[in-house]
Amino acid sequence: MVLKLTQKMNKKIFIKTFGCQMNEYDSNRIFDTVKKIGFTKTENLDETDCYLLNTCHIREKAKEKVYHEIGRVKKNFRFKKKPLVIIAGCVAQAENEEMLKREPYIDIIIGPQSYHKINNKIEEFLVKQKKIDDTEFDAVSKFNYLDKIKNLSSKVSSFLTIQEGCDKFCNFCVVPYTRGPEYSRPFNEIIDEAKILSENGVREIILLGQNVNAYCNQNFRLSNLILEIEKIPEIKRIRYTTSHPKDMTEDLINLYAISKKLMPLVHLPVQSGSDKILKLMNRKHLIRDYINIFEKLKTINPKIEFSSDFIIAYPGEEEKDFEATFDLIKNIKFINSFSFIFSPRPGTTASNLDLIDKKISLKRLEKVQRQLFDHQIVMNKSLEGKEIKVLVENKTENNNKFFGKSEYMTSVIFDGNEQDMGNEIKVKIKNSNQNTLIGENLSNSEQRVA
Repeated sequence: MVLKLTQKMNKKIFIKTFGCQMNEYDSNRIFDTVKKIGFTKTENLDETDCYLLNTCHIREKAKEKVYHEIGRVKKNFRFKKKPLVIIAGCVAQAENEEMLKREPYIDIIIGPQSYHKINNKIEEFLVKQKKIDDTEFDAVSKFNYLDKIKNLSSKVSSFLTIQEGCDKFCNFCVVPYTRGPEYSRPFNEIIDEAKILSENGVREIILLGQNVNAYCNQNFRLSNLILEIEKIPEIKRIRYTTSHPKDMTEDLINLYAISKKLMPLVHLPVQSGSDKILKLMNRKHLIRDYINIFEKLKTINPKIEFSSDFIIAYPGEEEKDFEATFDLIKNIKFINSFSFIFSPRPGTTASNLDLIDKKISLKRLEKVQRQLFDHQIVMNKSLEGKEIKVLVENKTENNNKFFGKSEYMTSVIFDGNEQDMGNEIKVKIKNSNQNTLIGENLSNSEQRVA
């Protein structure tokens, strides 16, 4: 039985988030939850009563980053009362017992499918003063609980998780072990959350899932969700990530011909251009499958551009396999992609494979990244002198400019007005670099002329 405190706490929580968009969404929902027991958020580590680190296991040395962060907290609180320390997320899921043994400063370990229980776990710890490890896989209970708590996100662009977990078991990936099997949230609950977000001022929704296009609940698929969210007047733009080529179904492909709010950037991780390497990775798709998807989408809507993920120097990658990846990049001309040298994750099938020589790996990565960056520069350069639609998100840090995103997720900086916030406006692009477009707000020009 969970022991309850008699009154609400008046305490501050500092939340630090590593990793993917799913973790960003989770951290926001964690805060929505702990607000119920009296926590307020602080950006000042020195004044916090509770330090929560939401962790990611995808990148290299993820576990060591956790201990480094805890060391920083220990140093800050050397002469002060220790805060409650909670480690959440995928590293917590994968390394729970070891972490509690190695670092006594940790009080609570909570996995990504258990954070709906965080209030009870905090209250239990404060009463019993006994360390807690809760890393059960229980996505159904988590979302049932969170559906009762409003998503308070009020950013112009906001994430909305629709699916969690993975059944693909790619040999390099820890997600099936840290997030559990695939689970799709009920259709109506997602639509309700989208409506709440729109009421909060959200104008762009990014649908999230480890395999987002595998979404399936009572015969509703991702395409059905997008069409329904499109009916919400306040929502201007819809995106989704991360998808898998195996789940790029005809209904989703055909949606790009009719949807008015689905953005024309398709992020579709391919990982390698070699069928041999894809088989070694257990990716369950071939390069011809990927190219077929590309060709269908470009035929349906020529405005569509692609971004992707690439793992370079995967064990067994020969020069001809790498060249196949390089050729794919040149042919498709991905405009915004992520590329990394393979690094093994403990517990995965690929964790004990022989690594490729570091110098060769770096040389291949540099060649790929130069080509990918060239595509970004060429794409951005092609927009100079043209008018594009920009969703205005906020002011720049020095507050003298505004910024937003193009339809292709490129950052755009321009002169703006407060009333532009949350609106789609026309911007004429004057200049560009690899990552940013710089332009003139045409609504400003029209106002000056008037």
